[in-house]
Amino acid sequence: MTIRRIDGFFYGLFMDNAVLRGQGIEPELLRHAYVDDYELQIGKRATLVPKRGARAYGMVIALTHHELDLLYNAPGLQEYRPEPVVAHTLAGETLPALCYNLRLTPEGDEANAEYAQQLREVLGRLGFPSDYIASVS
Repeated sequence: MTIRRIDGFFYGLFMDNAVLRGQGIEPELLRHAYVDDYELQIGKRATLVPKRGARAYGMVIALTHHELDLLYNAPGLQEYRPEPVVAHTLAGETLPALCYNLRLTPEGDEANAEYAQQLREVLGRLGFPSDYIASVS
């Protein structure tokens, strides 16, 4: 019996294979992608919030239900909830994916400069557009 995998859209540090493998997760089918009408916001952690005309870049990665549970039941991540999104791969594929977002939008004064810097580094290593990387703060 084959365990079914679910496409997830990851826009934060979980885009990094090393981070996922460090959590005991073996990612499959990694695809560079974006979702439209969402904007990346960083408070203590990253989340996507709806915003017409915005675009958020990330990776579509196939994980099992168990692996998704491992990630989002970890300390500090329980406030994330799955939401369906339509992801567009940079190869031209359009597909449904789960995207985990915070239930509450970060407050305007929340910031995490260290997280933002790490995320810019990951985005750069993965080859995402430089203007998008520069917008991450």
